[in-house]
Amino acid sequence: MTDPSARQRQHFDAIADQYAGARSGANHLAFKELMWGAFLAGKRQLFGRRLAVLEPMCGAADGYELLKHHLGVDVVYEGFDVSDAMIAAARAQHPELKLSQADVTQLEPRGPYDLVLILGGLHHVPHAARQVVVTLGKALRPGGYFLSWEPTHGNRLFKSVREAIYRRNAIFEPTTERAFEVRELFSMFEQAGFRRVDVLYPGLLGYVLYYNPDAFPSLNLGTPWLVSRLWKLERPFMRSWLARKCSFATLSLWQRQ
Repeated sequence: MTDPSARQRQHFDAIADQYAGARSGANHLAFKELMWGAFLAGKRQLFGRRLAVLEPMCGAADGYELLKHHLGVDVVYEGFDVSDAMIAAARAQHPELKLSQADVTQLEPRGPYDLVLILGGLHHVPHAARQVVVTLGKALRPGGYFLSWEPTHGNRLFKSVREAIYRRNAIFEPTTERAFEVRELFSMFEQAGFRRVDVLYPGLLGYVLYYNPDAFPSLNLGTPWLVSRLWKLERPFMRSWLARKCSFATLSLWQRQ
């Protein structure tokens, strides 16, 4: 099987239960709450009271839950994923949502949407990521927003560490997945005609310990109290140049020009 999308579909169909289970722990959920709460705080005024939302590569429809919880807006939602198993999991949790199986690399622009969000998806299609951003930009209304979370690196050492983890841990599909250097990620959006609105680099020690518990199961130590303490120590640095260099992830918001 050589087609990257087919590989990803087969991979996530096989690991869907493991993937969801690892992300149901108390420490992961505590870190996730802090990270998204910090990034989305104060952004409701950007979006208004009602959002037409598209979530490609939606997994279990996490984006829908995050928007409802942290923004408190009315969300008219569509989501799709290449994996039938992930879509089945999303439908089990949210039977009211419009969900379908589809390949983001074969998407025809629709819309217009107010917001597109991809949460850790572009690195699953690195061979087509630039064109995906362009295509999804066309599905946005003028002035619409693109919310992105992606695993990234800002130095060669961290790049090597991640690649070693990808090769050794069965939760990843190393022949098709590839995280981006921060500059590379930003250039995708800039060349597609987006303006950067905000960026956060939360992928520091707390992220390593708690956001991907299936990557480092032995490091998932302590309780949500420790997660909160560590977050408070790291939070003031998450928009700094040092965090950009040392973060394993980038959260960014972009606006279509």
